[in-house]
Amino acid sequence: MSFYEWQGKDLIIRLKVQPRASDDGFAEIMDDRIKLKLTAPPIDGKANRHLTRCLAKLFKVPKGQVIILSGETGREKRVRIVGPRVLPGIIQP
Repeated sequence: MSFYEWQGKDLIIRLKVQPRASDDGFAEIMDDRIKLKLTAPPIDGKANRHLTRCLAKLFKVPKGQVIILSGETGREKRVRIVGPRVLPGIIQP
């Protein structure tokens, strides 16, 4: 099973978030999830806000087009990217 799927023009990604990392970015694929390293701490929603900014930057979309579907309070999340303009090399159209 892949860590992402397409729903029309939207991309759904299953993530395992690693907060307080030394840098931001995708790491290894872990079965049906991909690890996303974030420098933000998991305190008071900071990591989720940083996650939204980071994914918006990677996929070249406005922050409002990055929607956390599930996992708001955990490390395992499902996220919708509405109409991504750019795809990182790990994701095929």
